[in-house]
Amino acid sequence: MLAIVDRLRSAERVTVAELAERTGCSEMTVRRDLDRLAEEGVLRRVRGGAVSLLLRGEATPYAVRLRESVRAKRLIAERVGALVADGESVILDGGTTTLEVARVLARRRLTVVPLDLHAANVLGGAPQVTLLVPGGRTLPGALSFTGHLAETSLRALRVDTVVLGVCGLSPRDGVTAHDLAEVPVKQAAIAAAQRVVAVGDAAKFGRTGLGHVCPVTALDVLVTDAGAPRDAVAAIEGAGVTVHHV
Repeated sequence: MLAIVDRLRSAERVTVAELAERTGCSEMTVRRDLDRLAEEGVLRRVRGGAVSLLLRGEATPYAVRLRESVRAKRLIAERVGALVADGESVILDGGTTTLEVARVLARRRLTVVPLDLHAANVLGGAPQVTLLVPGGRTLPGALSFTGHLAETSLRALRVDTVVLGVCGLSPRDGVTAHDLAEVPVKQAAIAAAQRVVAVGDAAKFGRTGLGHVCPVTALDVLVTDAGAPRDAVAAIEGAGVTVHHV
């Protein structure tokens, strides 16, 4: 299915026959995958194929992101868990990488403020976690908290660490987000924390979102995977950020 999504990023229209040839799957399997992706808002089905609904600069639908770079996200999450001490207070940003972090932190004795409902649901059943939910309006799919209630809640806090998800990351543009509604919430989370730990797999280095969150100099730590481009990582380290590779 991810191969179909990759093709839709470069081609406005695809056919079932073409995708079957590219993926080595049967046309029946391709049709089933296209139907599922249509339900997730990735494409629109047409006779014999599909038309892409993935626009340049927009976030990939959450359900698709859940299936991307899964191993890298889990390794990143484990490293973040090692950086957080028991007893800390942590703001946990929304996103699929931070969802993996939530699963790690659920085994720990911490106070956690999740910025989306997916992470809140994971942490809600953790016996040692003190859960603080900021509230606010949720974005479709990602279920991340946005708006005045979320921002006001964060401004009332002072925590040890924020684990910041990134939609895009570069030495020049810093941390960026696709949805403008998430920008002030991320900025409020950064302002509330003594330490900023950004998380993102190698693919985030090739993307730039519409909304500017912060420069790389606002980060204390970056946790990424071994596929991250060396020149970009070196520039980020040169800005005083500690980089952990997994």
